[in-house]
Amino acid sequence: MITVEKKSDVEPVCPHCSTELRTLWLRELGAVFGKRYIYFCPHCRKVLGISHRKGFWMG
Repeated sequence: MITVEKKSDVEPVCPHCSTELRTLWLRELGAVFGKRYIYFCPHCRKVLGISHRKGFWMG
């Protein structure tokens, strides 16, 4: 089993430009049902991830 540990003294690093990430940018993607978001680095603007689709019944 993998344990999760809360860390407040370290900043994550962008896997593309190796800059410490203190903020993330996001943009809403157009979808017929629900909302999806794309997350990207504010320094190099490369994509870090895309949220899973959430239906209108899930908020």
